[in-house]
This record gives sequence, C-alpha cells and structure tokens, in this order.
Amino acid sequence: MRQVKLDGTIVSDDTNAYVIAEVGHNHQGNIESAIELIRAAARSGASAVKFQKRNNKKLFTPFAYDEVYNSENAFGKTYGLHRDFLEFGEAEYKKCILEAKKLGITFFSTAFDFDSADFLNDLDFPIFKIASGDLQSIPLLKYIARFNKPMIISTGGSNFEMIDLAVKAIQKFHNQVVILQCTASYPADYSELNLQVVSKLREKYPENVVGYSGHENGISMPVVAFSLGARVIEKHFTLNRTLKGTDHAFSLEPQGMQKLVRDLKRAKEAMGDGEKKILDSEKAPLKKMGKMIVAGKDFDIGHTIKESDLEYRSPSIGIPPSMTDSILGRRIKRSIRAYEAIHLEDLE
Repeated sequence: MRQVKLDGTIVSDDTNAYVIAEVGHNHQGNIESAIELIRAAARSGASAVKFQKRNNKKLFTPFAYDEVYNSENAFGKTYGLHRDFLEFGEAEYKKCILEAKKLGITFFSTAFDFDSADFLNDLDFPIFKIASGDLQSIPLLKYIARFNKPMIISTGGSNFEMIDLAVKAIQKFHNQVVILQCTASYPADYSELNLQVVSKLREKYPENVVGYSGHENGISMPVVAFSLGARVIEKHFTLNRTLKGTDHAFSLEPQGMQKLVRDLKRAKEAMGDGEKKILDSEKAPLKKMGKMIVAGKDFDIGHTIKESDLEYRSPSIGIPPSMTDSILGRRIKRSIRAYEAIHLEDLE
C-alpha cells in the first residue's frame, strides 16, 4: 500500500490531497510578510506552507554570486546580494516555526545545499523538499536521506531514468519519498504539463505516493492531477500576484488557494467507489423525467395487449418501457382508460 506520513498526516490513495502552499521567497525577505503568508495559507486550508533555504556563497560560484543583476525584480546589485536579501536566518525561521505551530499548519522548506540541509535539520523540520534542479544532486539527496525524514522530490526537466536514479539513492536509507510530476517552466504552458506522467509514476513506484507541483496559472490542473492519482499538490503562493519578483505572477493568492483546497476536497468526494447504483437523490428526478407504459386507447377486460396498443409517457409511476416485451400477449383484468398507467397487477 502506497502511504507516507507527513508531519503526522497520513497521505495515501484513500485520503484527501495534501496541499502545499509554496511561498519560496515570495515573502521578499520581510518577516512580517512571511508571517502573514503563513496565516493566509492556514486560513485557506492548506496542509503545509513551504519556504526555500539557500546558503548562497556555498551554493553559487563566485562568478555567479558577483554577477551584476539588472533585472526589474532585483533586490541587490549583484545576483548574490539579490539572493541574500531574500534569505532568512535562524531568528526569522524560529518566528515562522512558532507561528505555524500556533496555527496548526506544517512548515518546512526546500534545502538547496548541504549547509541549508543542516540548518533545517537543526531546527527539526519534519519534511525536506528537493527542487527539480537538484534531482541529479545525488550526494545532496543521500546526505538529506540520512536524516530519515520524508522527502518530497520534484521532477521537472527530467526523464524516468533520472527519476529512478534519485529515488534509488534515497531508498538506500528509507522509502519515505513522494514523487511530484513537475514542469520546470515559469509559468508552464498547459501543453507541457504532461499530467499522464502521474499515472506512469504510480505504475513505476507502487509503494510511493505520487503528486503534482504546478507552475501553471489557475487552479484546475491540480484537480485533474488528483483524478489521475496525485495526492500531494504543490502550488506557489503569494499575497499579491503583482508584487516584485519572478514567482508572484503564476502564484495563487489566498482566495485562489482556498478555492483549490475546496475543489480538491470536492474531487475526492466526487471520485466515489466505482460501483454504479441508483442513489436516493436520483429517485424523485427519475420519477419525473422517466417514462412508463400507458394504454394507447381504452382497454376492456380481457383485451390482449399488442405493441400497437402501447405508448410511453411520463411520469414513471408504472411499468418501465424496458419491460414491454414481458407484457405483450397478456390479457387485461380490468378496464383501463387511454393514457392510464398499466401495472403488473392489471395483467393475467
């Protein structure tokens, strides 16, 4: 049975979707914004809220760190200074942890490097996320796997061979691995989402929970992914889609996240059990819309029913048309007026 426990929450084929509000750095390096994002995620009904953690000087080459950054989204003159502006340290993370605990929402982060992994583990984060760009960072995956905590891996920009290499590396330590179908485009075009991969991943990894990390606009595609078997859903989250930064434009605002959580719960209910049966709620409408066999003319006692004698009219309070053949050739036991319902007790 495919199942994983994420900070105490069991996630399996039989559960609702585990919804992650991916903040990343949409807090723009501001702790007040970060706290409000956690609160908004909790109010929306998300299962978890996630940030990203980098030690930029260890992550980037000196050339990349010092490169002049002229983007309209820049928070610093160089790319390294820009990234440093967005990073939180221990004090900020502890404030976020306390707020999340108070609200009852899981808080965790993506670790982009070894130092960040240690930082998050020292804070006793319950889950570790691996970004698509690190799917091939096998040494980092093994390092984090040694913490023996659930790992959620995104698979954007990869193929099945690369995914298998990453999963097997983690499985040497544990199999608490959630595998997310993902397209590493920002935003992703609908034609490139390839949601059928969710089904393929479920076939390939029958013991692992499969999910979907969406970078597209809107809330409908995660519901499609859920119907294909995705049970962990990650969507980027912001307070305002017009804010400065590359991720805000394709992120969900609080109302959008709330609707996504609502629709995923509805999808779970709508899936049903696969058994086709007549529901109590259908009986009255079908009685009104359905048809019954009626006399096409007045019948006297002893009349033998022929097909040309019958008509089919609503409402359905008599013999259904499907039983026509079973009453042909039988005689009437009482007088029946034209358009009156015929009942089995009326027949010899």
